[in-house]
Amino acid sequence: MRILVSDPLSQAGVELLKREHHVDVRTDLSPEQFIRIVGDYDALIVRSGTQVTKAVIDASNLKVIGRAGVGVDNIDVDAASAKGIIVINAPEGNMISAAEHTISMMMALSRSIPQANVSVRKGEWKRSRFLGVEVFGKTLGVLGLGRIGAEVTKRMRALGMNVIAYDPFITVERAKELRVDLASLDEVLAKSDFITVHTPLTKETHHLIGAKEIAKMRDGVRILNVARGGIIDEKALYEGLKSGKIAGAALDVFEHEPPTGSPLLSLDNCILTPHLGASTVEAQINVAVSIAEQTLGALKGEPVRNAVNVSIRAETFGAVRSYMPLSEQLGKFCIQLVEGQIQGIGVTYTGEVGQCDVHPLTIAVLKGVLDHVLQSPVNFVNAEIFAKKRGIRITETKTEKLEDFQSLITVKINSDKGDWSVSGTLFLGDQPRIVKIGNYHVDAETQGCMLITSHIDKPGVIGKVGTLLGNNNINIAGMNVGRDKVRGGAVMVLALDDPIQDAVLAEIREIDGISVATAVVL
Repeated sequence: MRILVSDPLSQAGVELLKREHHVDVRTDLSPEQFIRIVGDYDALIVRSGTQVTKAVIDASNLKVIGRAGVGVDNIDVDAASAKGIIVINAPEGNMISAAEHTISMMMALSRSIPQANVSVRKGEWKRSRFLGVEVFGKTLGVLGLGRIGAEVTKRMRALGMNVIAYDPFITVERAKELRVDLASLDEVLAKSDFITVHTPLTKETHHLIGAKEIAKMRDGVRILNVARGGIIDEKALYEGLKSGKIAGAALDVFEHEPPTGSPLLSLDNCILTPHLGASTVEAQINVAVSIAEQTLGALKGEPVRNAVNVSIRAETFGAVRSYMPLSEQLGKFCIQLVEGQIQGIGVTYTGEVGQCDVHPLTIAVLKGVLDHVLQSPVNFVNAEIFAKKRGIRITETKTEKLEDFQSLITVKINSDKGDWSVSGTLFLGDQPRIVKIGNYHVDAETQGCMLITSHIDKPGVIGKVGTLLGNNNINIAGMNVGRDKVRGGAVMVLALDDPIQDAVLAEIREIDGISVATAVVL
């Protein structure tokens, strides 16, 4: 078979590929040349430079596209999936490098090393100006205990730091393994001398640290971000650094890269590097070898560890294939209702579906749950691995007992703040529907924007919600209400044509009779 490498790749990876296949390394292709020759290859390996557009994919006969790194933003994954092309990435190859860069930045921050270097080169000898602090005995707050956050934790504990962490998707058991105390976000902000960010950039984590959060921190705190730009509000960070509330900051990533014109560039107490987290010789070799090994395996038809779109092979799931979209959407729906620290995920299969091999459906549920919260692409190969690494208990129950439906799938997520469950089935054989939220019967499609409320079944509550949405130009496409008894507890599902803003959601929660209001997007 023929493999095209269109971006610079470590020679170790190239040599591995050449042992089994013909390999061409062409890093100088124009878009026109690329489209013209891509049809001659069975596999393509890129980094971030090559844009693998729909036009490229349509012109190809590729079986595999490999990304030597984490992000696949430069690959049209949907177009590849539609054509049956497996897309693979290598998310773990730069893990140690990113962790070590975080630690390097922390030590440089604690001792003002870059500033002292510049001073000496100017012919100065101002030792008192660069009085530092030890990290020994200090408290490190880690926001996000995924792969990189865990590696940073291990190393900084060895340097004598006390570590506390905020991560609602890590269990207490996993935190104990890392010898870390889990805490709320507010507790981490209030108790930490150093704070380091290791979360993905999502709607929930965008500006996770802003002016309000900085106000809750200790005076003289030091902040680091070697994760993703946008998690820290850079304007608020600038004000905190200028006022002295924040003693120093170290950033490797920015909301806009390069950060041309950023006021942070003018501050001496802010250390900046140009997105170097993965820029080591070892990381480049690791991602090259990883993507080469996975590409070779995929070309042989073997299971692939980091396939971004393995769901294109759903035909292998036989009798339960039609339940795959429902299962994934139930997981994605339920996780958006959950509060607190996840401890376990249980899936119950009732009726005809309970007579089948349902494990692929459980994996689909996990994919739905984790895809909503993790930065790394989650697929049917790695979803269970991710869950187990985070110490999440997974239970699978089957019963042939018929209830109200021929087949019913119930997803239950428990956390330290309670239990949440959602049930669904297929209407007319292949149309996914949510039919229960907790103990309340509903009927909702599994798509689009939704508002879910728990409220008291009394006159005026629903009307006030509708009026508030209308006043904010949010159109209601459909409504369904489930209740246990007249003027008792109730659940409402509103299908919306427009996304609901956080400010509007906050107003809904203030309506008398509303106990919970949650925006869900599927």
